[in-house]
Amino acid sequence: MTAPTIPSMRPPVPVLRLSPRVLLIDPIRMLPSLVVPLAGVLIAGGFSAASFGWAALGVAASVVFAVIRWATFTYSIADGRLELTRAFIGRSVRTIPLERIRGVDVTAPPMHRVLGLAVLKLDTGAGGDEQEGELDGVTKQEAERLRATLLADREQHAAAADDAAGHTGPEGRRYARVPRSWLRYGPLSGAYLFTPFALLAGAIGLAFQWGEEFGLNQRAAWRALEWLWDRPYLLVAAAAALVLAMPVLGWLMYALFNWDFTLSGRGGYLIAERGLITRRVVSLERRRIRGYELGESLLERRFHVARLWAVVTGLGDSRTRGQLLPVVPRPFAETVAVEAVGPIGAPLRRHPLMARRRRLFRAIVPWAVFAAIAFALGFVVVGCVLLLVAAAGVPLGLDRYRSLGHAFDGRRLSVRSGSVRRTQAVVERRAVVGWTIRQTWFQRGGRVLTVTAGVGAGKGGYSAVDTGEEQGVAFAAEVTPAWITPFLTSHDG
Repeated sequence: MTAPTIPSMRPPVPVLRLSPRVLLIDPIRMLPSLVVPLAGVLIAGGFSAASFGWAALGVAASVVFAVIRWATFTYSIADGRLELTRAFIGRSVRTIPLERIRGVDVTAPPMHRVLGLAVLKLDTGAGGDEQEGELDGVTKQEAERLRATLLADREQHAAAADDAAGHTGPEGRRYARVPRSWLRYGPLSGAYLFTPFALLAGAIGLAFQWGEEFGLNQRAAWRALEWLWDRPYLLVAAAAALVLAMPVLGWLMYALFNWDFTLSGRGGYLIAERGLITRRVVSLERRRIRGYELGESLLERRFHVARLWAVVTGLGDSRTRGQLLPVVPRPFAETVAVEAVGPIGAPLRRHPLMARRRRLFRAIVPWAVFAAIAFALGFVVVGCVLLLVAAAGVPLGLDRYRSLGHAFDGRRLSVRSGSVRRTQAVVERRAVVGWTIRQTWFQRGGRVLTVTAGVGAGKGGYSAVDTGEEQGVAFAAEVTPAWITPFLTSHDG
């Protein structure tokens, strides 16, 4: 007689919470939204004991709100899924299957770093932030444990393909670590160079937005501007200060965002880590990387530096999360792109001379027309300035033409365009999902057209601008002959 089997008891799923240390951060993060209401209470109450009491009550309410929100939020991992549960007023449960999690970003803002906490953000490949999950306030150890747990299955499958491709060794591979001496390239980037003007614009916007709360109005602002206008030496001094502050603040912002930038490959992922005050670690799954983009402004090209991004399927905020290198010497960026993503083994093909004519026409003629109108209306100074801009369009147009090009090496295609901001994209053929061949009325007269490769990654499409008619169609047919050749044969017939 066999003994009856006793069904195995399933161990209970642990229900986890964020670290209670996050309660020291949440009330502080709420303070900016409380500044104006609290100031209004104090001003309206004449800074009396009652007004201070109401202000203290508001601060206490924000603390209680933070505690309740922390106590009613839980997360758990079971049955191949991550569940995020919030039961503040109504109960909501967000379920994310682990198989959908493509990457995990770990960020440590300043207050989190002081308290040993981190923000863990999930990348589900949804192409945005709407369907992604976030755990704001786990310990660093818990963040690393969760990252390993959530990506365990994907790393096991991806690591084999990664090793076979020669991307990683037993401990992974470091592709780049940006030396601190390269921080000097930070002011070359327009994103950082114009920081003083961005800060000034933000300050003016806040002054107009909050001015009335503190008894100021637009009339007072206009009086201040008139006062400055009557003292031009102050305006000149302020403009000079802003110009002198451009490289300093540009360097500072570059250092804050890209300090100790490292790019490594591990377990089927490219991992970028950067930041001085806020430290951020971004994981990009190799199987979703379809190519890369090299970008450079006019100033960056003058000093032979460039930036590098990955072209990744289903990646929201790709300009930040897909960054592989900040501003670095261009040869270094090209070497890292080849080693980490893959090479393009064909030179760029030049576009016809009609493309050069179009570049020159668009860079010169509109300004020349505006100059003629200014002279006709008697604005001689304005007309002279516009003529100088039109003359500057000659080298600009020629440079835009030299930047044009496209290539295909049998596995990857590449397109390049732009001058003030030149970009070159290198994309795998398997990423192409369609073609758009566009020819405007003006292009038709010059027998040129624009061919755009539709890609389910990055910007969604990459264009070869102003190719010859036969050249552009042949390019698309070369990349995907099964899609294009039947139409060409039918047309010839």
